Parts: sequence; C-alpha cells; structure tokens
Amino acid sequence: MGLFDKLAGWLGLKKKDVNVLCLGLDNSGKTTIINQLKPTNARTQDIVPTIGFSVEKFKTSSLSFTVFDMSGQGRYRNLWEHYYKECQAIIFVIDSADKLRMVVAKEEMDTLLNHPDIKHRRIPVLFFANKMDVRDALSSVKVSQVLGLENIKDKPWHICSSDALRGEGLQEGVDWLQDMMKANIH
Repeated sequence: MGLFDKLAGWLGLKKKDVNVLCLGLDNSGKTTIINQLKPTNARTQDIVPTIGFSVEKFKTSSLSFTVFDMSGQGRYRNLWEHYYKECQAIIFVIDSADKLRMVVAKEEMDTLLNHPDIKHRRIPVLFFANKMDVRDALSSVKVSQVLGLENIKDKPWHICSSDALRGEGLQEGVDWLQDMMKANIH
C-alpha cells in the first residue's frame, strides 16, 4: 500500500470495499437493479437471464461495492450458500407482481437467514419489492407482511418499493445499505 493509500485511509477518504450478494427468484429484477446502479456509460442495454452468477462493481460516495448477482433459477439456488461467508450485506429482490411465487421467495429467504454462515451475523438485508410499475403489484408493506419480515429481529433490514426499469426506489435502498455498512465498518 502506497503512502497516498495509507493517508487516504487515515483521513477516511479511501473507499471501503463491501461484498454484497444479490439474491431472489429468477425474473425478479436482480440484474436490472444492479445494471441501474452502475454508471450510465457502463450499463448494459440488453438484460438476459443470469446463468450461475455474475460479478458487478459500483461505487457510492464512500463505499466500493462488489455485487455477486446470483441466478434465481431453481437449479442454481444451491450455489448461493457458497458465497455467504464472504458477504457483508444482502440485497434480496422480490417480484411484487408474482403473487404465485411469493411463497417460494419466502422459503428461499427463510433458508438463507437460517443458514449457519448467515444466522449468527448481523448482516444488513435490503429488500427490494420490485416491479411496482406492474398492475396489481403488491405494495412493499404487503410484501413485508407476506414474507414475515417483522420476524427478523437479529439483523438490520429495510424494504423499498422499486421499479428497476426506471431506477425508482433504488437510491433509497442503496443509501440505507451504505449507512448500515458505514456503521458496521471501522
């Protein structure tokens, strides 16, 4: 580490690196959300379903995020747990318009939160109740009730309504996550 890096670190100018897992069922909008968080010139025009996982990076004013965008397809969900140990935050995306699969999303969330590598850590969990632009989408309050988020007592969590296609609601969520990470990182 060079002198400038050390000085920047002492002054709090250096961006802290944070590993974030982005999870949720397939077609919930994970990749679109991550794409919206990247700088405009780095965004992808055509979003395709994620196979396995992809790694994306974006920065906020004080943090440098490395986001592992995990496929939500059933056959890939067992890969999620291999990344739990290294993550410092979780973004869980729910398709608010997909009422039929809300139960599956809850099961996956419960499995995640009860995994030994997650259960006893105070990892912040940001929920995006995505696809608010779709007719008959559930509100974030209703999504919170269906998922039983009020039962999460051992981790800081926050839910945001979002429309990933337009980028609505994403900044609020990232601001909350950034505040949580700054509070946890020394």
